[in-house]
Amino acid sequence: MELSRILNMVLWVFGYGSLVWNPGFDFDDKIIGFIKDYRRVFDLACIDHRGTPEYPARTCTLESKEGAVCWGVAYCVKGGHEKERIAMQYLERRECEYDKKASVDFYKEGEDLQPAVTGVLVFVSTPNKITNRYYLGPAPLEDMARQIATASGPCGNNRDYLFSMEKAMFLLGHEDEYVIELAKEVRKVLGALKEKKTAGAHFPVKFKLSFKQIVPLQETAVLDSR
Repeated sequence: MELSRILNMVLWVFGYGSLVWNPGFDFDDKIIGFIKDYRRVFDLACIDHRGTPEYPARTCTLESKEGAVCWGVAYCVKGGHEKERIAMQYLERRECEYDKKASVDFYKEGEDLQPAVTGVLVFVSTPNKITNRYYLGPAPLEDMARQIATASGPCGNNRDYLFSMEKAMFLLGHEDEYVIELAKEVRKVLGALKEKKTAGAHFPVKFKLSFKQIVPLQETAVLDSR
């Protein structure tokens, strides 16, 4: 199928976080593949799904890195303007913590020289703390693991988000070493908590941003999707 030929007739969205295992919108086709010069990182704060303003969770965003590849799923929405509008309306609410929409080339396995689809939409966050209130930024692996191990919100706990990401990439056949390393560290923290019989206690993690003034989403459908 010549995917690039029908680009102007359909909407393509690249999922690299929770969209990989739970897209939550009506789509017509999906392709496993990757984008270039981006890597997956857990540098975005989540305060209304897997965390709270007092104890933000860490969820996925993309970081530019020359030569890197990020595997995920490209979803195709076709069927006319109204169907695309509904999908975008849903995604705009769900991905509200991202402050930028980028257009990327999407590649299929074994075809890394020629993109399968061009102009694929992807939601990303920038490190600009003026325009992006949800950007946490990088932290030492141990600090990130303690934060992920103990944060929880209306949709569940942060660690399940990470473990779901780890499992999803395994099922795609393209495990992410960064995700695996972080998940191993989180399991170590959980093991230590269990030994000390302090499960559920929050570790004191210092954040550079205050999230108490951010109003969580009220959309139940969005909350349940992540």
